[in-house]
Amino acid sequence: MSVTTFPDILAAGERIRGHVHRTPVLTSATLDRELGASVFAKCENLQKVGAFKARGAGNAVMALSDVAARAGVITHSSGNHGAALAWAAGLRHVPCTVVMPESAPDVKIAAVRGYGANVVLVPAAQRDARCAALQQETGATMVHPFENPFVIAGAGTAAIELLADVPDLDIVITPVGGGGLCAGTAVATRALRPQAKVLGAEPLAVDDAARSLATGVRQPRVDGARSWGDGLMTGLGEPNFRLLREHGVRIVTVTEDAIVDASRFFLLRMKIVVEPSSATVLAALRAIHGELRGKRVGMILTGGNTDFSWLQ
Repeated sequence: MSVTTFPDILAAGERIRGHVHRTPVLTSATLDRELGASVFAKCENLQKVGAFKARGAGNAVMALSDVAARAGVITHSSGNHGAALAWAAGLRHVPCTVVMPESAPDVKIAAVRGYGANVVLVPAAQRDARCAALQQETGATMVHPFENPFVIAGAGTAAIELLADVPDLDIVITPVGGGGLCAGTAVATRALRPQAKVLGAEPLAVDDAARSLATGVRQPRVDGARSWGDGLMTGLGEPNFRLLREHGVRIVTVTEDAIVDASRFFLLRMKIVVEPSSATVLAALRAIHGELRGKRVGMILTGGNTDFSWLQ
């Protein structure tokens, strides 16, 4: 599988221009005081479908030939990528099937259906196999949530926008699950701001990315774990692992309590809805706050699709 390059990200930006929002960058004086840093939040929670996933899915669908598009697209997803692919498929009026785990939040299942996709619910451990079988039956193009080069390139466009708005960042941080966004962000950041550090935030309960980079060997996904970061429960992708290693990405793991506290901060203090998977970035910055004094930090808030069950 090809590894995404900076020109691929630039091409993705042109391909999705006019289809996705250029999301705002917000700041919080309260957060700056707490961390002793200047923090800039790229609000992909305000993106189309409520998540950065619109960028990668949109790029992948727009890149399809007319012949391939007629056969439709298919993927497996816990929610945000599925909704994004359904939305993008709707722009080209092509069929879309999304295989989702039965444990996915109801709000995300409803969103995927609302964008017009055929939703197939399966036990989480079966979604890859069921998706592959359906792809063989239908001939649809598989748009993997994070191991697709068009998806990685599209995700990287968020970092290009962030660095255009705040070009002198010292640190850029994203959540990491499959690693598509973190990989695309690393490629874009190294091209535009090579001296900046790139960090990934990961729930401690599913720490395969952290262990993969620590050992130099990609580790298997953590099965059976539970985390409020439902969008980060998948294993790190192979091309994404290569890009994270190549660009020196560091992973910071965070606890469930820290994730929930961070989600609450965004809601109560910044008045924005940030789902727990996305709030891992703030939890991670708090965990390493001693390293941040005087730094300029950009964090990509990846999504705002949540049923608020974590508030309880």
